[in-house]
Amino acid sequence: MMPRTLLARTFLLLATLVLLTTAAWLSLFRYIEAEPRARETAQLAASAVNLIRASLFAAAPEKRLGLFNEFSTREGIRLLPAEPEDEIETMPDHRFVRLLQRELSARLGPHTRIAASVDGVNGFWISFRLDEHDDEEYWLVLPSERAARNIAGHWLIWGTLAFILALGVAWLIASRISRPLKAMARSAEAVGRGLIPTPLPENGAEELSRLASAFNTMADDLARHEKDRSEVLAGISHDLRTPLTRLRLEAEMSIADNTARQAIVSDIEQMDTVISQFMDYARTESGETPVTCDLAALLTTIGERQGYLGRHLTIEAESLPTISARPIALGRAIGNLIDNAWKYGATEIRLHAATVDDQIRIEIIDNGPGIPATEVERLKRPFTRLDNARTNASGTGLGLAIVERIARLHGGQLNLLPAPSGGLLARLSIPVRH
Repeated sequence: MMPRTLLARTFLLLATLVLLTTAAWLSLFRYIEAEPRARETAQLAASAVNLIRASLFAAAPEKRLGLFNEFSTREGIRLLPAEPEDEIETMPDHRFVRLLQRELSARLGPHTRIAASVDGVNGFWISFRLDEHDDEEYWLVLPSERAARNIAGHWLIWGTLAFILALGVAWLIASRISRPLKAMARSAEAVGRGLIPTPLPENGAEELSRLASAFNTMADDLARHEKDRSEVLAGISHDLRTPLTRLRLEAEMSIADNTARQAIVSDIEQMDTVISQFMDYARTESGETPVTCDLAALLTTIGERQGYLGRHLTIEAESLPTISARPIALGRAIGNLIDNAWKYGATEIRLHAATVDDQIRIEIIDNGPGIPATEVERLKRPFTRLDNARTNASGTGLGLAIVERIARLHGGQLNLLPAPSGGLLARLSIPVRH
């Protein structure tokens, strides 16, 4: 299973590359060293055979037994006659043994045999004849280490240390690649929540430096555009609300017809509400500093405000912890959800809050017509409304968009779900550790 993080993936690929390269070099070394090692082993064995031949021919018959004992004691070399009934265990069939057999046959004659064991005795067994024309054959037994293909222990230790060092360098390379990308991901998440991230360091490799510079420029442009938009809308709000206030006073004082006066005042109030919603959406929420927030007290205050408006709101709160949050923005989000529930959700509204899996879930439940699942994500976008009975009241289509922005600002999310008893369940989820 491939790891999910870039650091782990890069390290895994580099470690695999180092491992495969080491294995390839080891295989190549074993292949290349087989021939010279076979030649060297064959030369040593042929020298021993030639030495024994010369010693046997030169020594007096009565001294040959002592000579055999001397070879066995000092050199670990034994000489035995070859018998037809000998039980011979051949050496493994691989390239080194084939090369060794070829070299020995070239030096000692084509009749030369090699074996790993004769009559159950292990060793490096080599057959030879004292004379090329003689049918009598002997076994020369050398220590098995003479034909072994062992790599020295110190080479294995150095190879292991080199492999560990290569893995350390691979981890360093992978971490240097992933570290700035992680920082950029955190900054991008902050931008997504409406925050102004700390500028990224513009150092390191040219590609990463250019990417960090471009991201910093983009973040600065977004912050500047957001500030300019807020200032423009704040000015528009001020310039519009002043004449709206005058119009309302003039309508109340100069229009005698009560029905016409109430209609005009209602239109002016609706215009003022629209302006407030535009300002709520355009406001830079990051201007409010996060503080330790007592959610239970905040919900109690929201319930009291609803009571002042003549709305009965059932609140069910289960031992909520204090969190770091922006209470004004959070209160605005909950208020928008409650307003939507009163507008579109009939007469019974419930607010339930609890901690579930390190998240605080604030749920506003109504018994209205609900929202189709296919329309949920679209309705979170600004200036969108649902064309059915749930939108029979006036609005700008910004209420849910405002809640969505505030949820992201707190690292949470907004979910619109069908209520178990019918209607809509609007769930605002906020991490406990934010």
